[in-house]
Amino acid sequence: MKDFFSGIRSAIFSTLVLAVVCCGLYPLLVFGFAQTLFPDKANGSLIVDASGNVRGSKLLAQGFTDAKYFHPRPSAAGNGYDAANSSGSNLGPTSQKLRDAIKDRIETYRKENGLTTDQDVPADAVTASGSGLDPHISPRNSEFQVTRVAKARSVSEEKVRELIRQNTDGHDLGILGDLGVNVLQLNLALDRLR
Repeated sequence: MKDFFSGIRSAIFSTLVLAVVCCGLYPLLVFGFAQTLFPDKANGSLIVDASGNVRGSKLLAQGFTDAKYFHPRPSAAGNGYDAANSSGSNLGPTSQKLRDAIKDRIETYRKENGLTTDQDVPADAVTASGSGLDPHISPRNSEFQVTRVAKARSVSEEKVRELIRQNTDGHDLGILGDLGVNVLQLNLALDRLR
């Protein structure tokens, strides 16, 4: 019986020690390192305007529909770009619902951006990302939107293209992944043109 209570005591003591280390000290240590070494990333890569207001995160898309803004990829996340419901549509390539949605998106994209019916539309303009919250569009997608945005804002297309270049993220480690234009950062840069 003495061994039994000794074992129980050891188990309770081990549980308490592990709880303090794993649920208290380790998270505080990681939090401290992150806040010290990578504060921007640790706090969600937030974009703050000149007056100190948080406008969003450079890691999450937002729904822009006005003609004066670049439009992000379509979203399947909840009720449109809802970070609490991040997900893809789970519709496969044989899904008639997906084909119909893409067909409608292609027509809308061509109409919004003044494209002819024989012009190809970038895939990222009509398909949602896996998370439904991808903040980037392809440079080709952004190029198709330049004329619409420049006209709506009464600025030169070259000025808009310059802002696209400034808000294009390069390859990871210089070679990995595709170039991507951060839509939120680009639209905020356009708003600052005033």
